[in-house]
Amino acid sequence: MSLQNKNAIVYGAGGFIGGEVARKFAREGARVFLVGRTQETLEKVAAQIAEAGGQASVAVVDALDEAAVDQHAQTVVDQAGSIDVSINLISRGDVQGIPLIDMTTADLLRAVSNGLTTNFITSRAAARQMVKQGSGVILALNSGSAHGSPMMGSTGPVDAATDILVRNLAHELGPRGVRVLGIWTAGLPETFTLERLNAVNSTMQLDEAGLQALYQQLDSMRATKKSPRLAEVAATAAFLASDDAGAITGTWLNVSSGMFQD
Repeated sequence: MSLQNKNAIVYGAGGFIGGEVARKFAREGARVFLVGRTQETLEKVAAQIAEAGGQASVAVVDALDEAAVDQHAQTVVDQAGSIDVSINLISRGDVQGIPLIDMTTADLLRAVSNGLTTNFITSRAAARQMVKQGSGVILALNSGSAHGSPMMGSTGPVDAATDILVRNLAHELGPRGVRVLGIWTAGLPETFTLERLNAVNSTMQLDEAGLQALYQQLDSMRATKKSPRLAEVAATAAFLASDDAGAITGTWLNVSSGMFQD
């Protein structure tokens, strides 16, 4: 198991991607600390991990609260002895499908502020512990829209901010034994619900037939003609968190099935 005896914090562990990553980390031997804002969804993931023979703890923490995040990180160290992996999979409040010239300032900046702030706070909390032990891995995830994606609204700017944060942290923390890197992925069919899609992009207002058409459209945009799956993203995260990826830092892995060229 590639993460045997490692302690991993998963922020946003109650979500589709967060839950899948947490379960994969646990299957690879990690003790997983599930963090989010909703007790019920976190407990569900923890129960699934326990049923499969893994170890998981739950904490309701607002990742925008610096003191709470720092306190939780210290609690993990006190309980487990170290933080070996930290991954941020928190939703940001993106708004898409509106031309930039028609967007409100609030809609543009909400995701930028939330995404950059939570990635900074969670990364900093983990890094302060990791530099003491001389090792650790910090992971982030976004859609890769900083490459230039029209009609993606606030998603492109927040992705760009997160991209450079990760690269700069990697250069600063690398000499102290900490790797920092990220995953680009987008359009995972298993994460789609009509409610979520219509909330992010109010111009779509899809029905079930429209959802199936969206799946086909996304597949057609990939080099492989097949959208990535949750399990593939989680497996990539587990690999990057492991010692097998020890020479990889300061970069982003394109896990979009070739939706764009990096």
